[in-house]
Amino acid sequence: MLLRDPVHGLIAFESAESALLPRLLETAEVQRLRRIKQLGLASLAYPGADHTRFSHAIGTAHVMQRLVERLRALHGELPYWQRLTSERAREALVAALLHDLGHGPFSHLFEEALPDGPRHEEWTRRVLLDDGTEVGRSLREVDPALPARVAELVHGRHELGYLARAVSGTFDVDRSDYLLRDAHFTGVSYGRFDLDWLLRSFRFGDAPETEGGPGLAIDGAKGLPAIESFVLARLFMFQQVYFHKAGRAAEQMITRILARVRVLLLDGQRLPGVPPAIATLAMTGDCSLGTYLELDDAVLSVALRAWQDAPDPILADLARRMNRRRLFKTHELLGEQREPEARQRALERARDVARGHGLAPEHYVGLDVAEDVPFAGEDEPLTVILGGGRRARPSEVSFLLARLQSERLRRVRLVFAPEIREAVVAAVEADAPHGAVT
Repeated sequence: MLLRDPVHGLIAFESAESALLPRLLETAEVQRLRRIKQLGLASLAYPGADHTRFSHAIGTAHVMQRLVERLRALHGELPYWQRLTSERAREALVAALLHDLGHGPFSHLFEEALPDGPRHEEWTRRVLLDDGTEVGRSLREVDPALPARVAELVHGRHELGYLARAVSGTFDVDRSDYLLRDAHFTGVSYGRFDLDWLLRSFRFGDAPETEGGPGLAIDGAKGLPAIESFVLARLFMFQQVYFHKAGRAAEQMITRILARVRVLLLDGQRLPGVPPAIATLAMTGDCSLGTYLELDDAVLSVALRAWQDAPDPILADLARRMNRRRLFKTHELLGEQREPEARQRALERARDVARGHGLAPEHYVGLDVAEDVPFAGEDEPLTVILGGGRRARPSEVSFLLARLQSERLRRVRLVFAPEIREAVVAAVEADAPHGAVT
């Protein structure tokens, strides 16, 4: 199979180890990923960000294939039982392709909006292990044990430590694709890093990990700048794209819409256009796999259109605002205002303003705390190999990584209906702690 990709160029799945991938791409569960956007609601801020989980899955498998080629060039130095056999390479390629099968509409947003339901990782596991899915049948026809082995690898568990980290780790194939892909389709340059040099710089470490076998290491002379650029790309993408105020405000609105739907359904009210999976998840916290897989972005978008005519005025208003991109506004809290007690006071001031304008504060005011740790160095087993065979942790040889290690990127914002913006800002800033940066 040959494919043209806007990020990686020509992608070829032509080896015996990748022979299963074209068949998996044709399954209903993988084709469903065409109907789920990679970045959820980010296209409301970045109009080009309409790329899908399907294209990301293909890109991730391609990066894994390139990594397999690199490790194959080196694994002769390992004992034979730790080498990357054809069976293990196939598992890695399949896990890379299928790692996102369980995502719901608008990607991560859906599980945040219905927090009592299973996470996307659990849905992925169910798809892989279920006897009735096309993906599961395709895997079992090759090897009855393959679905379970792939499910473990998707969750970062494998007898080979280096393979587990390649699928789920700080510098894994998933991140390697989505940073480049998201940067390309949002039209920004922040997510670009030197993938070619990063892959070329990987080596095997000597110390066995708890998962078994060696971990990955990086050639210090060649690879350290590639590692630094990767971490910076991730930091900048979270700052500028993933934590964008318009996208986060839209996510807050969808969360409030689905929360309102849940309350109304539990109250016994009938609503137009509720997808069966959402109704069951809202009522019970779970649903059948087949019902869940009927969900995608289009299904939820149709429901949002239907809820504009809901008898409940709050649900109808929120749905109408969402469909017309009348997004909530934000006000970022800075300095001392971000501390837990101060942010709670700011939230209460904003809620008071909403009440004064006749808006239910639980639906029209919220607090959004977006956080990420771009480089959790203490949890990263990757070692840097220096001249003379010396080993070091990345933070020990990089000024940049030493400064970023375990630092938490945090954006704290009030989110509220646009008609109360000026009043909210005035009330919050008047009540700001002494010395707060505004």
